[in-house]
Amino acid sequence: MVEDQEALDLAADWADISQGLKKDLGPQLHSQWIKPIQLGTFCKETGTLDLFLPTEFSANWVADRFADRLSLAWKIARSEVRQVRITVHPRRRALPELRLNGEGAAAGSGLHPVAPASMTPTMAEALASGLDASLTFAEFVTGSANVLACNAAQRMAATDTPQFSPLYLKASTGQGKTHLLHAIGHAYAANRPGARIFYCSAERFMVEFVQAMRQNEMLEFKQRLRGFDLLLVDDIQFIIGKASTQEEFLHTIDALLTAGKRLVVAADRAPQALDGVEQRLLSRLSMGLVADIQPADIELRRKILEHRLQRFSTHVPADVIEFLARTINRNVRELVGGLNKLIAYAQLTGQPVSLQLAEEQLTDILSANRRRITIDEIQRTVCQFYRVDRTEMSSKRRARAVVRPRQVAMYLAKVLTPRSYPEIGRKFGGRDHSTVIHAVRLIEELRSRDAEMDGDVRTLLRQLED
Repeated sequence: MVEDQEALDLAADWADISQGLKKDLGPQLHSQWIKPIQLGTFCKETGTLDLFLPTEFSANWVADRFADRLSLAWKIARSEVRQVRITVHPRRRALPELRLNGEGAAAGSGLHPVAPASMTPTMAEALASGLDASLTFAEFVTGSANVLACNAAQRMAATDTPQFSPLYLKASTGQGKTHLLHAIGHAYAANRPGARIFYCSAERFMVEFVQAMRQNEMLEFKQRLRGFDLLLVDDIQFIIGKASTQEEFLHTIDALLTAGKRLVVAADRAPQALDGVEQRLLSRLSMGLVADIQPADIELRRKILEHRLQRFSTHVPADVIEFLARTINRNVRELVGGLNKLIAYAQLTGQPVSLQLAEEQLTDILSANRRRITIDEIQRTVCQFYRVDRTEMSSKRRARAVVRPRQVAMYLAKVLTPRSYPEIGRKFGGRDHSTVIHAVRLIEELRSRDAEMDGDVRTLLRQLED
């Protein structure tokens, strides 16, 4: 019983440490290098804790880059830990590759294998080819911007022979190409038990290639890589530099396609726009289907937020969803991240989700997503809203019906543009910077106590940011 409790305590500590490393390193590095770590035993006499990885390469990689960080985290969690030892699991050294149907187990380089069916689904996912369990087709929300890429991805994961190969997914950062890569892997594994699947970034491919060269393991590296039934390579724009790396990747593509295997790559630009990549490799990458994922339009952004809300019990008003969908428009990752941050803050502080809370807590994200708005545009919009002549923005008239719209326009100019107070003053008839400061402070104060003024400003912000 004591040993069982010790194991449970170790597992709980490791869960906390792993989660902290995920926040520090990001989900991709965590998924590739930290997630495959298996917790070993802790020797109280020596204060040594063993952490196991599935391959020699991955153990060396983690030890070289993360040993100090892991050791510090464990010493903070448990003062009795004096040394963290990172090695290959003893049972892994002499075993062949793992498959989903249990035909063998893992060996070799850092190419992570798929786990056997005898394991639970959760355990299998932890070892399965570096795939993220949350990135499935069921969690991918489609719209006009991404339906072609999603349909092509589902076709690639089906049991039928695809009409095109390789599949090249092109999208700017945060639009869903990585999600589709993982979804293809999960669906293909479900459709074809026993299939060997590998997901990696292009950068990781290059690192492992160089490592294999240094250790004189190139033949083994090639055999393992070309033995996969489905190869998923992310961020292919980083396949640059040494010609030998590109040459090997080219031969891998040819070997996979000749054998009827499947290849899916993703990048943030079209094949022809890749820098420093040989023409022959560009030709292979573009010979199948290049599926473009466009930036999500407002309808798709709404659908994504509504789909995400199904995970939470916190109520998010419709006007907040509309505000987020309209304002966070650069990429889907920021959109979902903004919603998660807002809900987390509301849950931790006990505050209800509101427009004001969203504006207060998502300042950085909202600022980054705002398009460049000019003072002329602000003046024109404010004049149309309050039904005053455009010349009143620069006039000397001090009638309330003119002064208040002018002050609102000054306030919006300071909020929505990077212009200084003197610069704003010059755009309003050469007024002194102190006049602008007064206007900004006044509107801020009015917004806090006057619901009508606050509503006017919110409406103008929405109009200007559309």
